[in-house]
Amino acid sequence: MSAKRSMQSVRGRRDPQRAGEEAFRDTTKLLNALPHPVLAIAPDGFVIEANTASESFFGISRSILLQQTLAHLLPRDSVLLALVEHVKAKNSAITEYRVDLGIPRLATEKLVDLFVTPVSDFEEGVLVMIQERAMAEKMDRQLTHRGAARSVSGMAAMLGHEIKNPLSGIRGAAQLLEISATDSDRALTRLICAETDRIVKLVDRMEAFSDSRPLERESVNIHTVLDHVKRIAHAGFGRHIRFTENYDPSLPPVLGNRDQLVQIFLNLVKNAAEAIGEAAEDGEIELSTAFRPGVRLKLPNSDRSVNLPLQFCVRDNGPGVPAEIRQHLFEPFVTTKTSGSGLGLALVAKLIGDHGGTIECESQPRRTIFKVLMPMYAPLDGRSDKKI
Repeated sequence: MSAKRSMQSVRGRRDPQRAGEEAFRDTTKLLNALPHPVLAIAPDGFVIEANTASESFFGISRSILLQQTLAHLLPRDSVLLALVEHVKAKNSAITEYRVDLGIPRLATEKLVDLFVTPVSDFEEGVLVMIQERAMAEKMDRQLTHRGAARSVSGMAAMLGHEIKNPLSGIRGAAQLLEISATDSDRALTRLICAETDRIVKLVDRMEAFSDSRPLERESVNIHTVLDHVKRIAHAGFGRHIRFTENYDPSLPPVLGNRDQLVQIFLNLVKNAAEAIGEAAEDGEIELSTAFRPGVRLKLPNSDRSVNLPLQFCVRDNGPGVPAEIRQHLFEPFVTTKTSGSGLGLALVAKLIGDHGGTIECESQPRRTIFKVLMPMYAPLDGRSDKKI
């Protein structure tokens, strides 16, 4: 239903109210410039205006939003509905910080600050602005993840020298003993060799954190990277998974290292496939790309910020990440797998950080999304690069 039709649905209101509604529409361009969702709510609860940020926040288009009441967009016991009623009754503005706002359509909750205010010349009409807190807190967590990765880097350098060398001697001694051992003792010597090999592999994985060589980056088509990862998955661990793609075909190239980007998304896809499990009959992984201008990350120990307009997502319909470890998912040695080392996602976060990007996980049962934000490639001469 168009904005004109939504006006017709409220034609019984008094002229001052109609004038107020027209005033909202006259400011549409200004509202669309705001990075936060803004909704104008009529006295009967219908949304009569919504900016572009509202479309992204609620996951539906403006034309659909203008057909809805606020109560249809939110759970029945939503704090925002109570705040709107309070503002209408008291005719005074109210602000509520750190609210878990449920979005039934997206089957998720978002941590937000809410600003609700009455509007003059529009009796019992209110203006709602929603400020999502998640991004700022995600950025803070990224700095924590990077600090944890640096700690592992120092430990990995020490382990490589202090543990791998003695393990080599232990394995060699076990192989010598196996020559003259009885059949029953050979099982023990083989166990020693297998366990030393396992520890060496763990140390090798940790040593990846101590690689401080400058990262060689270039213009990379992320879609070729994702297609390559999908082919690898189809040929092995993901043969039981249905893959879907939701790509932005006009996406500009990412500034990255192709080999490391393959490693990043291979780890994320493998993690998603393992979460779904081989027994699942409807396992699905969606790979998506999008352009999200306006996202900036302040560099640690610097006043400089970088733009991260490229968003790459890996979504799965597995059981979800347990709430108790969700905030620590990218820290070393945190895992839900009985045989996992807890280094896979920590290494992913480290590699993405080396690219100047950030990663975050949003998880509900049957909807877990890993979102990667990356910088865009820009030629040295400053010219805009060809879209791919």
